Amino acid sequence: MGPDDTPQLSGRCPLCRARGLQPTARSLRHGDGRRHFAYVCSHCGLLLDENSRNDEAANAFFQRLMSCDVIEPSLNDPVGFDLYTLRTLASRFDLAALPADAAQAEGLEMPHADLAARARLLPLAALAPTPVSVGVICSERELATVLDRAGDMRSWARELVVLVDRPATTPAIRDAFVAVLSRPLEGNFAAQRNALQAHCASPWVLQLDADESLSDGLGSRLGRFAALADQQGAVSVGLPRENLVEGRLTDLYPDIQYRLNRREILFEGVVHERPVRPWQKSFITLSGAIRHHLTAEHVANRSGTYEALNPGGGRLFEAAALSRAYSPF
Repeated sequence: MGPDDTPQLSGRCPLCRARGLQPTARSLRHGDGRRHFAYVCSHCGLLLDENSRNDEAANAFFQRLMSCDVIEPSLNDPVGFDLYTLRTLASRFDLAALPADAAQAEGLEMPHADLAARARLLPLAALAPTPVSVGVICSERELATVLDRAGDMRSWARELVVLVDRPATTPAIRDAFVAVLSRPLEGNFAAQRNALQAHCASPWVLQLDADESLSDGLGSRLGRFAALADQQGAVSVGLPRENLVEGRLTDLYPDIQYRLNRREILFEGVVHERPVRPWQKSFITLSGAIRHHLTAEHVANRSGTYEALNPGGGRLFEAAALSRAYSPF
């Protein structure tokens, strides 16, 4: 969803697990009436009532719903969603949600629609994957670690492009799969990501940092999510990120990172950079996660370092969440 300053409620969304539940005036049109909801998740758009803020009941409903070939919403469903949100729900089960008719397709182009989702479900594996490049920004000290992981990407990525923070005059290194290029970071992460985008050959680029990896199986799905995005007019895909401090999952989750983007999409922000596009042309997938491997020492200095680079934009509040173990509540 778009930015919203509405105070958040306690608890996590049963779908995306974000701490983003807020009061709402949203409602959905069904064939047999209109249903009003009390709460919405500011991350994925799931709609809930007081009695549906129950993870066990919601997850049981998700399981039943995703076993169907065609989604037909009911006024009695425990939660509500338009097609934009259903697309994210389907991704959690390695499925693609396709509009059931022209009205649903139109609603998907202009989320959040007030039309309850009607859709066909298709196995994600049935979509032909779109080529994806992997781009990594890193320091010279981190380069060897990044190159050691190149073998893990060869089965699903078109190429690995590494942009190293060092003088641009450093000679490039290339083989059939890996390209190592150089450019000074100069304290501007968005500019570094934009330079990296320009060096990639595929229509879609997954950007990672040197201390990030992917959960098992996620890489092989990315080309299919890119194909779904192309089919449905999206240019950016958000992935949950697990922040692991000394190997322990912290409470800063899902920490959505919009790192799978069309090559022409640019980033903005000196730190905590983000792609420049309307949020309506993006969606979240829940089929795996980026894993962010952090040391306690790095966490202790991280927010202050970013704040010094961009006063007011260092997200100092994240330090507390990174110091706590993940809680499902």
